[in-house]
Parts: sequence; C-alpha cells; structure tokens
Amino acid sequence: RHEAKDLYTSSRELIANEIAEDLAEDMRQRGIMVEKILLRQIQLPKSVVEAINSKLAADQDAQRMQFVLEKEKQEAERKRIEAQGIQDFQKIVSQGLSDQLLRWRGIEATRVLAESPNTKIIVVGGRDGLPLILNTGPGKPEK
Repeated sequence: RHEAKDLYTSSRELIANEIAEDLAEDMRQRGIMVEKILLRQIQLPKSVVEAINSKLAADQDAQRMQFVLEKEKQEAERKRIEAQGIQDFQKIVSQGLSDQLLRWRGIEATRVLAESPNTKIIVVGGRDGLPLILNTGPGKPEK
C-alpha cells in the first residue's frame, strides 16, 4: 500500500495509524485493546535507504529546476513588458517631434550654453539644422 520512502516523509504517521487500526482489529478479537502505535527506528536495507535518498534528492532537484524555469519565465515576461513600454514611448516621441520643435530646442540649448560663464565653445545652428561647434580659444569675445 505504501512505498518505502513514505517512512521518511510526512506519510509516516499515516502508515502508523493504518497499522494501529489493523493491529487493533486483530487484537480486539483476542481481548486485547491497542491504543496507539509508534514507528521508531525503522531498519531498512542500506540499498533501499540509498535508493530512497537518491530519489528524494532527484525530486528536490526537479523542484528546484521548476522554480528556476518559472522565475525565468517571469523575467522574460517582465522584459517583454519593458520592451513594449520603450516601444510605446518611442512611438509617442517620434510622433511629437517636428523640425520646428527640434530647431526651437536647439536654439534654447545654444542660448543656455552662450550665457554660461564656463563656456569655452559656442554652439551655433548650422545650415542643415545640426549644431556647429566652434572653439573660441582664450580670446573669447566679451558680451
């Protein structure tokens, strides 16, 4: 009814209860009342003990791998959600960008740089709308 490994697991008490019921029934017919049975120091052959321990270790490894697999699936789902958020952000930003907005941002950045007392270069908008960077050197003109 039970496997040998059950003697090493939480099923041990269940086995003891079943033995107690069977024994109590047999002894009752002889006028003896059995109240409780305890399983102590069960001696199994060494090969059986090793097989049980090996199976329990394999079960633990299988559970560990299942946990790792589930964790990796959750991480993959998190990355998918993050990638979708980045894609949505890029779509929104690309739809909102226009040449006028980029030019205005460039002018603002140039103004901030030009007003800084630490400015060693001046950034000026070029013909194609990209910044042109000039090194002004030590003889920077005064405002």
